[in-house]
Amino acid sequence: MKESICWMFKNHGEGFKEQTRRPHKSKGLSKNHRESEGQFLYGNYWKDAEDLRVVVLYFRGKGHKVNTIIGHSKGGNAVLLYASKYQDISTAINISGRFALDRGIDGRLGKDFKHRINQYGFIYVKDKSGNVLYRVTKESLMDRLLTDTKSAVLSIPKSCRVLTIHGSRDEIVPVTDAFEFDKFIANHQLHVIDEADHNYTRHQNEVAYAVLKFIKASWEASTDKIDHSVPCPTRGNLVSSKL
Repeated sequence: MKESICWMFKNHGEGFKEQTRRPHKSKGLSKNHRESEGQFLYGNYWKDAEDLRVVVLYFRGKGHKVNTIIGHSKGGNAVLLYASKYQDISTAINISGRFALDRGIDGRLGKDFKHRINQYGFIYVKDKSGNVLYRVTKESLMDRLLTDTKSAVLSIPKSCRVLTIHGSRDEIVPVTDAFEFDKFIANHQLHVIDEADHNYTRHQNEVAYAVLKFIKASWEASTDKIDHSVPCPTRGNLVSSKL
């Protein structure tokens, strides 16, 4: 049976996946929020976890043994929610996920978002050129606000090893969120990358090294590991690419 990894990235994930792919014989790949088919939905964190569930079951049905799931940004939250609900994976890696879902909303929706969404029922999020990126409905906003991250991560069993990676200069999700995960996840390791931003623009190698080292340690600790010979790469032989 092949050992596989399932990924869920919000955006800019291809370079990082390429770096971490090489030491493994196979992998599972879930959706990239900016590249996969379908409409981007604000909130819907539990739905993302269910989407990840579909991917895990698909690869297991193909004979792959999926014990590791990895997510970046909103995908990091999906990974943790999955681990809390299904409790059937041994390793979960949360890269730059958000703990406090009631924070950071005004940065995307504007400081008067409560008034506007109550008045119109939705808000259009636009880029700097005025192009509409996506629409936020009142329902999806409430879904985000009602998602209880703390209760979810407290449900992750001790048998699941969790790694949280976060950049100290993350401009989207403050690094303080990473320390909150560290408080409440039973079997948890925190890795803060100094000076790294949300997409690890100049720190892809450090992220890849931390991920691969953690996965290798998890596989070695598992009583049903598949391959004892997988090497942990050195920092020097990781390929530089965009996350």
